[in-house]
Amino acid sequence: MADALKIGIAGLGTVGASLVRIIQQKSNELAVTCGRPITITAVSARDRARDRGIDLSTVTWFDRPEELAEKGDIDVFVELMGGAEGAANVSVRAALQRGLHVVTANKALLAYHGVELATIAEEKGSLLNFEAAVAGGIPVIKALRESLTGNSVSRIYGIMNGTCNYILTKMEKEGLSFAECLKEAQRLGYAEADPAFDIEGNDTAHKLSILTTLAFGNQIAADDIYLEGITNISIEDIHAAAELGYRIKLLGVAQRTDTGIEQRVHPTMVPVDSVIAQVDGVTNAVAIESDVLGELLMVGPGAGGSATASSVLGDIADIAKSQPGAQRVPVLGHPAATLEPYRKAQMQSHEGGYFIRLTVLDRTGVFASVATLMAENNISLESIVQRSKQHLAPSHHQTIILVTHATTEDSVRKAVASIKSEGYLFGEPQVIRIERPKEEG
Repeated sequence: MADALKIGIAGLGTVGASLVRIIQQKSNELAVTCGRPITITAVSARDRARDRGIDLSTVTWFDRPEELAEKGDIDVFVELMGGAEGAANVSVRAALQRGLHVVTANKALLAYHGVELATIAEEKGSLLNFEAAVAGGIPVIKALRESLTGNSVSRIYGIMNGTCNYILTKMEKEGLSFAECLKEAQRLGYAEADPAFDIEGNDTAHKLSILTTLAFGNQIAADDIYLEGITNISIEDIHAAAELGYRIKLLGVAQRTDTGIEQRVHPTMVPVDSVIAQVDGVTNAVAIESDVLGELLMVGPGAGGSATASSVLGDIADIAKSQPGAQRVPVLGHPAATLEPYRKAQMQSHEGGYFIRLTVLDRTGVFASVATLMAENNISLESIVQRSKQHLAPSHHQTIILVTHATTEDSVRKAVASIKSEGYLFGEPQVIRIERPKEEG
């Protein structure tokens, strides 16, 4: 049997501790399946005294992860600290420059420095694996980097944040407000004390930017994504969606168009009988549309210590099985030097249409004014509904719900701005894209 693969782990939180536990418990099985033992020889964490429920008596401790990367007796540096800058960035760069293989679950690091890190890894002949950075236990990175070779991907989309999906699911199932569901998510550990990164869509955007590069061969463009979170989703929106035959999900969507690549993260109404509408709780789902395979949908746990640790271990096992000097799969699916500049797509028609909810003053002429302003902005309406008073508080307001045919984001925003300028709108309007199933045949 070949020599042991020596692992150094930086970060012993939930994922790091789970990884140590799995490797220690399954050491014999891993040695057989990987053709060599996998041994944890060094770690780095903030608190040596903390009881993590794992045996670390035989490993070397480093107070600084940078020192572990630079001096540790290791073959693979595993980064589980998080964050785009600071220790994570410095230590991963140091490990790659040293010629070590690297495994990370850090989507923020890859979203902002992935191309540079891929360049270093390819120059040094090292592997940089990051399956756990996107969608937890779902092997979407391997699918895009390896399994779909020969396929031309046209679109990739999915539910990529378990916190948001849990909140939206609970709002629908239990009829609770956003604030109530967020509080429960925090109590259960699904949401951070400061949940902004998740609920405002940033986490999904980072993941989407990585998938976009893997799918389309462009430079990562994490800051060039249309971004809208779920903080404005009300229980009224949830109920209205259900009445129309939809559920609301936070989707990340990237697609290739004639004018470039479109990336967007926003709440979306999906048909209640679609597969992705059935993905509830903290579960994630990623769909890939390509010319040869068609549509591939992968569903699985998107977060949590065991799910993420499983993906990290899969990346480590791939390194253990790799042959020295063998041809490496490019880190980002294409050699870093060949990645094309990101070209943002021009605004195009959204075939699914839009859901627009307006709370307006209850006075004569408002209903007709709304319809007229929509028409003036070339928006064709599929339906326009005036909600009954029993849904409203206070009584001098009424709710108008519009469902449009295919139209552009720009047209919708202009129409809504025109409505706001009329002076009869109460509060902010709600605008949600609708995704409809594709025509068959």
